[in-house]
Amino acid sequence: MKTSIVLLLFVASTSILSFAQAQSVIDPRHQTEVAVEYSYLRANAPPAQCDCFSLNGGSISLAQPFRSGRFAFVFDTTISHGSQVGTGGYDLTLSAFTGGVRYRPLSRARWNPFGEVLVGAAHASGSLVEGPTPAASDPALVFASTIGGGLDRRLTKSWSLRIIEADYLLTTSSNRANDHQNSLRISAGAAYHFGKR
Repeated sequence: MKTSIVLLLFVASTSILSFAQAQSVIDPRHQTEVAVEYSYLRANAPPAQCDCFSLNGGSISLAQPFRSGRFAFVFDTTISHGSQVGTGGYDLTLSAFTGGVRYRPLSRARWNPFGEVLVGAAHASGSLVEGPTPAASDPALVFASTIGGGLDRRLTKSWSLRIIEADYLLTTSSNRANDHQNSLRISAGAAYHFGKR
């Protein structure tokens, strides 16, 4: 399973880098950003319970600023895996594919906070959703949304350190109760910036 996650992250990062290199003309005020992060998720298990569990994985995002550089279009892919979920010891792999808008109030500052709102789809797999469990069913693509923010530290013209990113991730897989899963996602990593300053 870990090999599959690493392979998916590699393929996604290669695609993003190819897209970024294909951009031949970039406004000097705007730099395309590719970020790779480790992500930790804390999620709730069976509905109406707080039998929470952890998932570990990674995130890759692509951000393209527009106008003054304070706003950016963002596309994010997060894949995480957890095992020993609930008393049945189930496993779960959660993939979320979202896009939306990011706002940076200090677009050129060395310490650079941001907030974002993203919507898209999520897919769940593993024995928690694919087996005969009372906890969840229907592993098809479902609605997902993310709201949160973080703090970057600019290191060079091309590199930033993502000190922290904290997001609320909502997914809507069928769980035979309220069809809502609430997750806290904490991430950290690095970002590479393309284009002239």
